[in-house]
Amino acid sequence: MTQSKARITAIGSYIPERVLSNADLENIVDTNNEWIVQRTGMKERRITSENEFTSDLCIKAVKNLMQNYDKTVDDVDLIIVSTTTADFVFPSVACQLQETFKMKSTGAFDLNATCAGFTYGLHVANGLISSGLHKKILVIGGETLSKATDYTDRSTCVLFGDGAGAVLVEYDEENPSFISSVLGTNGEGGIHLYRSGLSKEMNGMKLLGDGNMVQNGREVYKWAVRSVPIGLQTLLEKAHLRTEDIDWFVPHSANLRMIESICEKSHISMDNTLYSVKKMGNTSSASIPLALDLGIKEQKLHYGDTVVLYGFGGGLTYTGIIIKWGVPDR
Repeated sequence: MTQSKARITAIGSYIPERVLSNADLENIVDTNNEWIVQRTGMKERRITSENEFTSDLCIKAVKNLMQNYDKTVDDVDLIIVSTTTADFVFPSVACQLQETFKMKSTGAFDLNATCAGFTYGLHVANGLISSGLHKKILVIGGETLSKATDYTDRSTCVLFGDGAGAVLVEYDEENPSFISSVLGTNGEGGIHLYRSGLSKEMNGMKLLGDGNMVQNGREVYKWAVRSVPIGLQTLLEKAHLRTEDIDWFVPHSANLRMIESICEKSHISMDNTLYSVKKMGNTSSASIPLALDLGIKEQKLHYGDTVVLYGFGGGLTYTGIIIKWGVPDR
């Protein structure tokens, strides 16, 4: 990685008020609490109201960031929103944020790398700031997956929730956050996790779902527990670090059992792992910032900690980043 000149300086989050518990799901689909917890570790997830959308969650996450760290965003020069569930095909959620906060000289775009989207956004922000093209970037992961979930499919509807997390990335040559990164793609596996759109075929196979998410959980699980430990090792080697040098591991909160398997194969303790999956479910690109903010609220994550962020999911794609946590303790 080129010498970083970017630091993460603030974080905020927002989750909807409505709770969808395992008991609630028992009344919707043929499932039960024991089955869900045993296979996913999830106990509940947050769900948007009918008139609440991804832009609403992202706006509230940015407001939370501003309040928590007394930050202004009127001088932000780029907005990157990672989402697979934008309010519209266009305008982007990022453009809606620009309008809400009246940022005058700001670029804005949405990025779709599914569950790796937030780490992709950080990777892009670091590159743009370190190159000198930008000085202050908002990176937001926001999802309303409940609006793309088939609640008659018991294998997927128990998994997904809604939420948003936002970070501010600023120019800081003296105390940068970013240490190393790794990213890659296995497009051949895209058929195992998708949301159908205009096209109804992929790799010669007919797509199902009619706009809802479709997942072959077994294949995605096998890919993740095989590939993430390899990527983690590459990350560490690039940074000349060892596993014991890492204070916190923050993987995408897809499934607690998946995280446990990845940690076991990577020789990382679950005590040193931050996740949001138990009470928020799988929130795709929002899961990592939600886990980071939860780590702060639980007084685990502190300024100066060495942290591995690792996003992985639909595509199939992944991005891992090692950072020095640059957000001041509250």
